Amino acid sequence: MPAEAPFSGSYDPADVTFLLKPVTMAATAVADKEAAIQSGRRHYSEMIAPERLPDAAYLALYHAALERSGARLAQDVASLAGHVAARRPGRELVLVSLARAGTPIGVLLARTLRAHGHRAHHYSISIIRDCGIDRVALAYIAARHEPADVVFVDGWTGKGAIAGELRAALADRPLGFAPELAVIADPAGQAEIAATDDDYLIASGLLNGIVSGLVSRSILNPQVVGPGDFHACITYPQYAGADLSRAFVDVVAPLAVAAAPQSIAGHGSRRAGLRQSCEAMMDELLAYAETRDRNRIKPGIAEATRALLRRVPDRLLVRDPMDPDVAHLLHLAAVHGVPVEPLGRRSRYRAVAIIRSLGLDG
Repeated sequence: MPAEAPFSGSYDPADVTFLLKPVTMAATAVADKEAAIQSGRRHYSEMIAPERLPDAAYLALYHAALERSGARLAQDVASLAGHVAARRPGRELVLVSLARAGTPIGVLLARTLRAHGHRAHHYSISIIRDCGIDRVALAYIAARHEPADVVFVDGWTGKGAIAGELRAALADRPLGFAPELAVIADPAGQAEIAATDDDYLIASGLLNGIVSGLVSRSILNPQVVGPGDFHACITYPQYAGADLSRAFVDVVAPLAVAAAPQSIAGHGSRRAGLRQSCEAMMDELLAYAETRDRNRIKPGIAEATRALLRRVPDRLLVRDPMDPDVAHLLHLAAVHGVPVEPLGRRSRYRAVAIIRSLGLDG
């Protein structure tokens, strides 16, 4: 077992157990990180960009988003919790959220399930595109729970890269784990369980560590992760005064507990069509961006947000500039001087970001 102790970040210890290794690591400037990724010199997971606090205008957009869509998220959490519990009647429920976007959703699901009398545990572990899932963390969970009781949790799907990574990583059923993924929003049709297909604004998707327990995204760098270690992370205790992690779940969780679950069983029958639609859109966007690199296309409100916060975007496409769900994206685009172009009214996605090519990809 890893030498490092599991921890809970800035959450209540009952809310989540992070199976990550906190490390100290120098940040890499965004432009330098982008150049290293596109040149192939380094994988994105080997580096971490600086994480700064949002400005007052952006925070106001976050609070407005939470007020506007918090009740909808709560209803979706309630429906997701009801569906997950119904699939395992009388069983212990082990939620394993994918750090870090899945963490706030996992906290909400765990609180909702417990409030309705279910035995629920919640861990948050690392999965990294092209590198797989943290098998040391899986072994830790398998030593304490039945792998058959595990459901993996994320916030949403963009084009399905992480869902595909989960399927590939668990294709050989390591320790008995199956790639069953539950998300709030699945416009890509890649999750086994989803509350909705709609690409809507989940307020936690606007922020980084200050809504995710003051924890960074996961890191897989051999200088800080050795054999037998959990994947790594950085923590941000210096931002404790601005932390909204508990405040976010304290707003949404009571609403989710009070909401009556609605049936989400129809999602399964729509998945094939959603996947086909997503792939057709990706083909169009790859041609539009004149690239073959799928990793430069970031579809969906939340993925576009992360691109504008952490990458070097070339342009932002929005379906409707008057849609309040993209107001924060337009703010970020204006701050960073990113051109905004129309996405097309037929798109299932409300926004797409395209990462700038630095001419270093081969």
